[in-house]
Amino acid sequence: MDAKVTRRLVNVCTAIGIVLLIILAVAGFRSGILTNEEKLQAFLDSCYPFGPLVFLVIQVAQVVMSFIPGGITLAAGVVCFGPFGGFFFNYLGILLGSCVNFFLARRFGKELVRGLVSDKTYEKTSHWLNHPNFDRAFFIAILLPGFPDDFLCLVAGLTEMKFRRFLWILLLGKPLTIAAYSFGFTGIQAVFENFLG
Repeated sequence: MDAKVTRRLVNVCTAIGIVLLIILAVAGFRSGILTNEEKLQAFLDSCYPFGPLVFLVIQVAQVVMSFIPGGITLAAGVVCFGPFGGFFFNYLGILLGSCVNFFLARRFGKELVRGLVSDKTYEKTSHWLNHPNFDRAFFIAILLPGFPDDFLCLVAGLTEMKFRRFLWILLLGKPLTIAAYSFGFTGIQAVFENFLG
């Protein structure tokens, strides 16, 4: 198979995957699964024994399609799988989704990224694309809660950052924010108190 055919096949598979994710997201919204923590938990329970795998797909979709509320899926992960299992599945799903965003931006470029966000959001961050300190700023944004991490992963895909560096930044920077969202700051404090105590 030559390179041109391979590229077309990758493009077709990516397009099919995105369309399937959009269909699943719309179905999830209409059924309330993606907007209600109890319904999401009941849905995952009904998927036994494939609940963790289904949850990972939902968490990846939540990262790629920013209109899915991440707070619902993060909380549901903890409720369904416990604090440590929830943290693990939240972390793995968000890590995979962040990598998908990076590769989508790298493969399809600015047109895709501009199509996924408002012009205002894109203009606010586009000056970082060629900034010499982007890697450092990206690490700080990933490390601290409150930044639009999913969008920043798309932006990282538009820069010259190597995937290995991108992955290391996620591996080192993501656990703290995901733990904060998964456990809540009081939960983290309780864990440390029990550990030290």
